[in-house]
Amino acid sequence: MKIRTGFGFDVHQLAEGNKLIIGGIQIKHSKGSVAHSDGDVLIHAICDALLGAANLRDIGYHFPDNSDLFENIDSKILLKKVVDLIGNKGYKIGNIDSTVCLEQPKLKNHIPQMQQILAQTMNIDIDDVSIKATTTEKLGFVGKEDGISAYANVLILK
Repeated sequence: MKIRTGFGFDVHQLAEGNKLIIGGIQIKHSKGSVAHSDGDVLIHAICDALLGAANLRDIGYHFPDNSDLFENIDSKILLKKVVDLIGNKGYKIGNIDSTVCLEQPKLKNHIPQMQQILAQTMNIDIDDVSIKATTTEKLGFVGKEDGISAYANVLILK
């Protein structure tokens, strides 16, 4: 059995009036992600971690932000494609551990729904999808509510 790990990171600026989509769900908030796609920072970090673990470059390589094909695309579609890409190399997902950094809104009540949607999208057990949320204690661009970031670690198996 071959075991590999991957790490992903993503960040998006926040702007008034934009949609805030995290982990495949839209969350009511006055600000949302500025992005070419739907701006789902969590899914983008997971995609990068999976691609990296399988040595398949990064999300921008496969889904460039200057392509009309991916403008306003639902990031769950990108995640499904990434799962197919790693599957084509013989890998399956072992587990995902992720963290979203955001001052407001609080995410704890949304995490179970995010886990369910991500598990369904990747066709894995919900227990294999860990999502945590934190703030930066009002420090930096996240703390000033100018942006959002996410980190993901993944384990894949062949």
